Amino acid sequence: MKIARIVAYRVELPLNEGTYKWSGGKSVSVFDSTIVQIETDCGQIGYGEVCPLGPFYLPAYAEGVRAGIGELGPHLIGLDPRELGVLNHRMDAALKGHPYVKTGIDIACWDLLGKASGLPVCQLMGGFFGESVRLYRAISQEAPEQMAANISDYRDQGYTRFQLKVGGDPDTDIERIHATRAVLGPAERLVADANTGWTQHEAMRVAKAVRDLDVYIEQPCLTYEECLAIRRHTNNPFVLDENIDGLDMLIRAKSDLAMDVVNLKISKLGGLTKAKLARDLCVTMGIAMTLEDSWGGDITTAAIAHLAHSTPEEFRFTSTDFNSYVTVSTADGAPKRVNGFMSASREAGLGIVPKMDVLGKPVLEVS
Repeated sequence: MKIARIVAYRVELPLNEGTYKWSGGKSVSVFDSTIVQIETDCGQIGYGEVCPLGPFYLPAYAEGVRAGIGELGPHLIGLDPRELGVLNHRMDAALKGHPYVKTGIDIACWDLLGKASGLPVCQLMGGFFGESVRLYRAISQEAPEQMAANISDYRDQGYTRFQLKVGGDPDTDIERIHATRAVLGPAERLVADANTGWTQHEAMRVAKAVRDLDVYIEQPCLTYEECLAIRRHTNNPFVLDENIDGLDMLIRAKSDLAMDVVNLKISKLGGLTKAKLARDLCVTMGIAMTLEDSWGGDITTAAIAHLAHSTPEEFRFTSTDFNSYVTVSTADGAPKRVNGFMSASREAGLGIVPKMDVLGKPVLEVS
């Protein structure tokens, strides 16, 4: 089996709620997603997806995905997509950095490996742990009372984990955290995710003001050193996200006792292959994880489900079902939320079948 052709599609994913808002006044209403299709000389086809959270969140942007695939594609024609180590080594040699560019290709090759072996990706990544994966719901940044009302609405859909978007004015954020925690029960979890939005002194004020609440604090500041300083001044459970972009930072953070939970995003690391490496290292080191991606639709949600479902349950803090946030479905067979949980498909590969009428015409072809 050899890669014969690589095709990219551009799909817009509007939000059900209209706009998603987080720290620093950032917002997105329509996500620009790239669906990657890898065709082989024996007729098998695999699919992947990568969808940056706008161009101002991580060092990634939608047009960069497609430009990068155009740069990488010629180097991959003729490779066996089942040899994921060889594939990733070639991608890293041909394009330094830019892990998000490589993500859709890597996911598509996992899909092909599953189809070629007749096994679901989850089984290839370690097996199915438990019957399902617990989900969180991100709560877009609004006034405190509105965010509390939104949490109440999502509780009715079965969610018990909530990621509160803070990182704005610290006084308002303190109100947001108090208001939302007040509507939750003791078995429900609240994460105050600042997405790097506070300066160190602001984060210190917030940490002090919520120290008696049952709330996790996630990525309060821009730099690792600033976050570590906050970590050392709070007893609240602590989550790192944006700073953990590779195994080196993961090992450093473990050595510094910088976190209780780490957020592993597939496209931040460069695909399922490298996300699995980080996941397995976390399991070895005893670190709980949020397993997800920056954003996406049905195919990204399927990839998240396979990564999460193949992770031992005691290390699985939560994951997310991005396909429930958007109005456009790009594939059949993707995981669906049931009472705050989802499950990876038992079908071969990712278990999805793209809706070609939704994907439309390719925007890039490499052969």
